[in-house]
Amino acid sequence: MSPLVALVVGLALGGAVVLVPVLVTRRAAAGPGRDAQAGALPEAAMARRLLDLMDPAVLVVDADDAVLLANPAARALGIVRGSRLLVPELLDLAHAVRGGGARRTDVRLPGNLAGTGPRMMGVHGVRLDSGAPPTPGPVALVLADVTEARRTEAVRRDFVANVGHELKTPVGALSLLAEAIEGAADDPEAVQRFAARIAIEADRLGRLVRELIDLSRLQGGDPLPDLAPVPVDRVLAEAVDRTRTAARAKRLDVAVGGQPGLVVRGVESQLVTAVTNLLANAVAYSTGESRIAVAARARSGFAEIAVTDSGIGIPRQDRQRVFERFYRVDQSRASGTGGTGLGLAIVKHVASNHGGSVTVWSEEGLGSTFTLRIPLAAAPTPAGGEATLPGGDTTLPRGGTVAADPGKGTA
Repeated sequence: MSPLVALVVGLALGGAVVLVPVLVTRRAAAGPGRDAQAGALPEAAMARRLLDLMDPAVLVVDADDAVLLANPAARALGIVRGSRLLVPELLDLAHAVRGGGARRTDVRLPGNLAGTGPRMMGVHGVRLDSGAPPTPGPVALVLADVTEARRTEAVRRDFVANVGHELKTPVGALSLLAEAIEGAADDPEAVQRFAARIAIEADRLGRLVRELIDLSRLQGGDPLPDLAPVPVDRVLAEAVDRTRTAARAKRLDVAVGGQPGLVVRGVESQLVTAVTNLLANAVAYSTGESRIAVAARARSGFAEIAVTDSGIGIPRQDRQRVFERFYRVDQSRASGTGGTGLGLAIVKHVASNHGGSVTVWSEEGLGSTFTLRIPLAAAPTPAGGEATLPGGDTTLPRGGTVAADPGKGTA
């Protein structure tokens, strides 16, 4: 637990220690209609005010599992109804704390409680009575939302494991091929064949290292350079040129269209990399003699760059995850496509760093459309006028349909 969270938990428990004896006494002595605030001590009033203002959820549960106190943050989670605690795991924790002292654990809250999706809460439970009284005393539960922290930890663990796996494959192949060349020194054709394979594996390893470096920079390792006006036409032309050879090798036609003359504010090299990755992804997952289309249009202050293919498509259950690092829809195709699993993660971070987004529409057997949205640059200010943004709407392939959450990050 971080020092800040520990401080907050300490303040919460300290306030509960001051406030709970007053609440317990009143609960026993108050008659019907008695004002709940009558005779409140200044310390208790200040403690209650502090608990109400705190972000962590704070609960106090008595020996009968009735909720004596729940601050607004706790009630916002939907875990309290009247004086009842609705989460069995929290009740179990309260029972364990009464029998064995303070405890810390993670509890997953169902998504239907507050209607905001499932959450992982770090819970610190502590008895508020001193010593071991004859009857169980009240228990305080302090809940802090650790959903994002746990997700980040899982992503970090997966990243390290995936990097090790992805590096092990080409390094192992290079080692085996080197041994094969040594054993085939008297066979020029075999040496040539193995050397060609070494070049392929070395290129794969070099591409993986480059993309890891790019991803590290995009995620905040290096400051983003100053944004400058970048013509979208130039970005598309460069990206198409970089992928032309791979497209021709698979007999794929790359068509460029949309609204010309758009200008965005950004870093040209990063934008070219992002569009190139989208095109390379389309080439890798297209089959047969088909067409890939890339087009741009202005819409609502953004330039929308859509890359559409007629490939194998993405299953519904995978569409939310294709922007994750090292994630591949079909692991069996990884070696065939030659991808590193970082391309779409890089696209996502380029979009985020430019104040934009990337989304995906896809249907199995019909293909996919990835749409990159980057803020447009303001047009030059006319004399006596105001700066304007260029362009109206034009038609993108398949309408630039969007159907995925870009907040996760790879195919």
